[in-house]
Amino acid sequence: MTDAVTADAYPLSPRNQVKRRHDRGFYDHATVHRLLDASMLCHVSYVIDGQPYCTPTFFWREGSKLYWHGSSASRMLRNQSEGERVCLTVAHLDSLVLARCGFNHSADYRAVMAFGTAYLVTDPIEKERALVAMVDRFFPDRTASLRQSTVQEIKATSVIAMEIEQASAKIRSKGVADDDEDYELPIYAERIPVRTVLGRPEPCPRLLDGVERPASLRGYSEGRLLEDALRDAHFAHYAGG
Repeated sequence: MTDAVTADAYPLSPRNQVKRRHDRGFYDHATVHRLLDASMLCHVSYVIDGQPYCTPTFFWREGSKLYWHGSSASRMLRNQSEGERVCLTVAHLDSLVLARCGFNHSADYRAVMAFGTAYLVTDPIEKERALVAMVDRFFPDRTASLRQSTVQEIKATSVIAMEIEQASAKIRSKGVADDDEDYELPIYAERIPVRTVLGRPEPCPRLLDGVERPASLRGYSEGRLLEDALRDAHFAHYAGG
């Protein structure tokens, strides 16, 4: 799929249409959601009084809605609480590409841009559910075993939500792509894969005797790709939603 749009895709407009290399553009829900669910860090861009800002933050997806959180004192969250148009981005670096000329040096990547109007979650039930999801979406069922959050902790945490109005994904996965005549040159070229891999878990040194690592964390095991662990956790929490 390139610039074609179907009922299972986000609407296309000049705002989200991939301008360069249309063949790398995807707008279908499945592709966009898959890339979002493979990450827990996004960048949210917005404008306050004519000044652009871009803030990194943790986020998660529920259907076509995105959530992120932060301190109630945050300038970003105070501004977005009133209904701020934002652009949220996620990017995965898959490889470094060394070609036979500088112009063709590149990288393989998967990226998403999502557009919408962010708003502060004020409904107590939705906020409580979102704060649970903030943990359980990444570590399924973990909140059931945790100390209950205090009133002050909940008050100090704001949750922002955004319905995805438009979105696009852009993917490059071809590795080295030189001009035909350059393949005859005696110049070394290669593709260097890049992966984020989980290390060995390091238990807190102040664990009480007898406290073991729960089975629910087995998805986060040494050597596993982070994006695979995140996708599986999303599926487990939302039953494939």
